[in-house]
Amino acid sequence: MLRPATDEDREPVRSWRNHPEVRAVSLTQHEIGPAEHAAWWQRVAADPTRTVLIYERGRIPAGVVSLWDIDWDAGTLWWGYYLDNAGLTARGELLPAWIQIQRDALTYVDALRDKGRRITVMEAEVLDANEAVRSFNRRQGFAEVETYVRDIDGTPTLVHHVRRTRPAVPRPTPPRPAAQPGPSPRPEPGRQPGARPPHPTEPSEPPAQPQEK
Repeated sequence: MLRPATDEDREPVRSWRNHPEVRAVSLTQHEIGPAEHAAWWQRVAADPTRTVLIYERGRIPAGVVSLWDIDWDAGTLWWGYYLDNAGLTARGELLPAWIQIQRDALTYVDALRDKGRRITVMEAEVLDANEAVRSFNRRQGFAEVETYVRDIDGTPTLVHHVRRTRPAVPRPTPPRPAAQPGPSPRPEPGRQPGARPPHPTEPSEPPAQPQEK
């Protein structure tokens, strides 16, 4: 499950982020110090376009989902995540947690609403070398829309911009007003009600039938 981050999560989040396996697949790979992390935490707390969520597994904090550049008018946001690799590995739960945190994040974003608006586009970046995440992204509906080289701590690195797009919900069509009952037409003189009117010639083709689409 996901819940909003609190100040008690600040140092555990920094510890998870500094794990060598997490830094190796991140877009910045230096070890983050307490002052740098505290400044980032304060910026996030003051920014309405950002959200940090904590992933819990068995009621134990075990990962982070970060959402940023949330634009309700455009229906878009950027996102990323990482796990408590050390703790989950020790408990033998790293792989199922890795699968579940992404599924929980997608469910969370799909349920977001603001004054009737919703998020339809999720953007992210993933390293070319991170084939496991790239493969799982594809299974979750993400497409690689752009590829470029970024400088990551002095090393030119191939990066993929990935995107997941959900169709916009169509506005409901208002119901048509029901037909009002009116007086029944009077039969023509010399005709019984419901009788077929005289027709000098039959049409050469039958009337058109509705076609299946």
